Amino acid sequence: MESLSDTKWDVILSGTGVSQSLLALALSRSGKRVLHVDKNDYYGGDEAALSLQEVAAWVEAVNDASSPSSFRNAVLSVPDSHEGSTKLGFSRAYSISLSPHLIYARSNLLPALVSSKVYRQLEFLAVGSWWVYSEDNDGEKNDVGNAPANSSDCSTGRLSKIPGGREDVFKDKSIDLRTTRSLMKFLRLAADPETHASFLNEWGPLPFSQTLASHFKIPPDMQSPIVALTSSPDPPSKTTTSFAITRIHRHLTSIGMFGPGFGSVIPKWGGLAEISQVACRAGAVGGGIYMLKNGIERVDFHKHQDANEVRPLCIHLQGGEELLSDWLVGTHDDLPQYPQAPSPRIAEVSRSITIVSSPLSALFPLSAEGAPSPAGAVVVFPTGSIKQVLESQTEDPPVYLLVHSSDTGECPNGQSVIYASTSLPNPTSSTLLARSVQKFLATVDEDPKPEILWTLHYTQYYTISSAATNSSIDEVSSSPIICLPDVPPDMPVEDSVLDNVKQAWEKIVSTVTEEDFLIFEDREVMGEDEEDDQVESV
Repeated sequence: MESLSDTKWDVILSGTGVSQSLLALALSRSGKRVLHVDKNDYYGGDEAALSLQEVAAWVEAVNDASSPSSFRNAVLSVPDSHEGSTKLGFSRAYSISLSPHLIYARSNLLPALVSSKVYRQLEFLAVGSWWVYSEDNDGEKNDVGNAPANSSDCSTGRLSKIPGGREDVFKDKSIDLRTTRSLMKFLRLAADPETHASFLNEWGPLPFSQTLASHFKIPPDMQSPIVALTSSPDPPSKTTTSFAITRIHRHLTSIGMFGPGFGSVIPKWGGLAEISQVACRAGAVGGGIYMLKNGIERVDFHKHQDANEVRPLCIHLQGGEELLSDWLVGTHDDLPQYPQAPSPRIAEVSRSITIVSSPLSALFPLSAEGAPSPAGAVVVFPTGSIKQVLESQTEDPPVYLLVHSSDTGECPNGQSVIYASTSLPNPTSSTLLARSVQKFLATVDEDPKPEILWTLHYTQYYTISSAATNSSIDEVSSSPIICLPDVPPDMPVEDSVLDNVKQAWEKIVSTVTEEDFLIFEDREVMGEDEEDDQVESV
């Protein structure tokens, strides 16, 4: 067998994030010689899922200024336990996702996982109810549980279930007739794509809050549940109507697609990290070679008589190997700087992860008759629902909580994991996230009251594509180095993720048509020993 240095590689993939892993899957039937490396000692890149012990090591690594990373400002906190309190389980009883997402039924990712046959190695769980938080000084009962609950600052908050469609609006007797008509008008338009073009031509660039008030006559107290469905990182005044309508259309039309009562799913055992693992395994079965803890050190461009030809690239790994390859693919964080590299625009999202001593059962009701038991729920803290954190007059952005039950395999039975995020930058973001989690736990009617067992706060940085559609893989089409955009940190997985992978695949495999992308026949059945030999490198 040839050594790594003696092999002329067709493609070297750097990083095992979900984008690179999906590309490895797409190339697994192409006959290309693929080497897949990662500077980390785990799979998944920015979307990795880690045990508690691995998270502790990760915190030290990301706070090391000499180590380039998409993450910074990681602070891990484990409160002192007292006698009789619930305690953390053993480290590997947890699979904590660094960048949690949900996948809508209308996403282009799910059909691709089916057509490529890897869906058989994945298990998807339903995301059930969406809830919106509001301050409520009237002592009105919660939709979660049977009684109001006081938050830590003695104000009363409540969680209200967000209607999943027109039927839910009709059933809600707390909504007056006039508002019901306004909501129905909006939902009809949002669900019908044929009406979008003419409507958005006039209202698209305007703030969504203005459109709801002026065109649909929806009162301010009923706007928050609608805005929550956009999953926008920005306040309503900075969220355009075009963005909002597109997001809400996807939400509404996804509900019921795979069964009653839900419109989105989460992969079990760690979210997108599980998809990365399965895709890499398929890449290995297809002949790909995998190396962890050995990233790209630098890239040298060969000089040829043809000034436009730089292949093969000379790629130096951190382990000292010098390799030749026609293509190098990775995200900005997984590729070294080189003269042709575009200067990325950097944005950030603040995150916290909280493990609590409660199953939070009231948060996961069956949404409809015959619906599967949900393992995920969404709680939205709209702009203005938490006492303003910023000292300026700027609006605080919303906070999103993605709550996972133990059914996800991410924590032991009787516990839950709360993933919180906001676009508010550090250091004020940690205050906003902590307040939101505290108010949420105080509002949920659970006995005994949930206790915080473990908390992680951190900042995730990501590159923003220069293309308006966020689907441009490269600014120089002739470059043999393909820089994939980062996975957007918004809660839903965007279609641009798979679109970017497809563009990279088309550049590398130029002899096939786009109809062949991730359309695979079943492989011949092989024995377990034979399969284990092929994927030993994984």
